[in-house]
Amino acid sequence: MEKTRIRAVEGDLLDQPVEVIVNAWNRNVIPWWLLLPQGVSGAIKRRGGLEPFRELARHGPIPLGHAVHTTAGRLPFRGIIHVAGINLWWFATEYSIRASTRSALELASEKGYRAIAFPLVGAGTGGASRQKTRALMCAEAEASDFPGEVTIVTYRSPQKP
Repeated sequence: MEKTRIRAVEGDLLDQPVEVIVNAWNRNVIPWWLLLPQGVSGAIKRRGGLEPFRELARHGPIPLGHAVHTTAGRLPFRGIIHVAGINLWWFATEYSIRASTRSALELASEKGYRAIAFPLVGAGTGGASRQKTRALMCAEAEASDFPGEVTIVTYRSPQKP
């Protein structure tokens, strides 16, 4: 079996050369159309359109740490894997970060993807530290059987001219 390759980069998740990206989502407890998606979800909505969120809504509530696959809308990826990375109090925990990473990698493997990019799940709205989140996600990726490349992206906004 091929060993999982892991790389950590700074940049924009939506600019990564991968087949599928991960979106840290809110568990579908609150309908997407009532939210003003921020962070990764907001960027997906602006650049990829609403279709991935409409598909996601049809899945109903997502248990904490689980993952759901949708199309990528207008984005150049084969799909988006949405993970429930924050609890009902809008906090990320070690459990939610680890379980979300593991679930996304299992789903990506089932779908035949070989290159996946993650944001730092739970480090935005979920309040977890970037360093701790990156370390937990890297540990889960290393322990996984995912047969490809995992990119963990720390968002860095574009430089202003």
